[in-house]
Amino acid sequence: MAPSGVVSGKSLIVSFGEMLIDFVPTVSGVSLAEAPGFLKAPGGAPANVAIAVARLGGKASFVGKLGDDAFGRMLADILKQNGVSNDGILFDQGARTALAFLTLRADGEREFMFCWNPSAHMLLKPEELNLDIIRSAKVFHYGSISLIVEPCRSAHLKAMEVAKQSGALLSYDPNLRLPLWSSADEARKQILSIWDKADIVKVSDVELEFLTGSDKIDDETAMKLWRPNFTLLLVTLGEKGSRYYTKGQGGWWVFQPELKYCVHLIKSGLKKQQVPKVTAF
Repeated sequence: MAPSGVVSGKSLIVSFGEMLIDFVPTVSGVSLAEAPGFLKAPGGAPANVAIAVARLGGKASFVGKLGDDAFGRMLADILKQNGVSNDGILFDQGARTALAFLTLRADGEREFMFCWNPSAHMLLKPEELNLDIIRSAKVFHYGSISLIVEPCRSAHLKAMEVAKQSGALLSYDPNLRLPLWSSADEARKQILSIWDKADIVKVSDVELEFLTGSDKIDDETAMKLWRPNFTLLLVTLGEKGSRYYTKGQGGWWVFQPELKYCVHLIKSGLKKQQVPKVTAF
């Protein structure tokens, strides 16, 4: 019999970190102050990954903490409805589920306002972790928001340690949100503090610039973030697709929505591969 909370069968991908309620304006292209109203939607990068894995037919579990409130219970149910095990979730009676207001303004700039000081996900303690689930992971995925404050930072480090000792691949998406950090220097320091432990890392073009201090988005800049133990480094470039780097080769993935496939460019030539379209929520 599998340990408590463990999803049996296929290889398990465990996502660790924050899940929250996003509030987005009812009309597009406005600032938060200009918005006439907001719609609520489930959010949180690690939770997005878990649901994407499940929708692609994989086995996924989420580990984190939510408020013991209407939003927290709703989010836990959404995970379950989408085929993600929520046995790794705890509910905190003393703190609320995190809220975030976000918009894409007409000038192309994103605007965020976070309502958590603290919220439940920040209060997860190392001793509260469901270690059975973490030890069962084939891939353990996480971000950097859980590194911002204690006790969640210690829980994050403990979960990484247990997953690695159990043979899991560590997958890291920093998901930089500067307004949440005390300073840009602290954000950079903490994000890079666990950099060398990962096997797979995904960064955006903005994060590449932030972490390297370079204004160039090219192979030379990306390789500043490469580590010998990495299996894969991904740099996402918005509508331009993404670049990837491995020990053996590098290349581009360029998504072409109208053709419903990715064009994969490597040194040996051009390959076209069918890929499914996945929306997390």
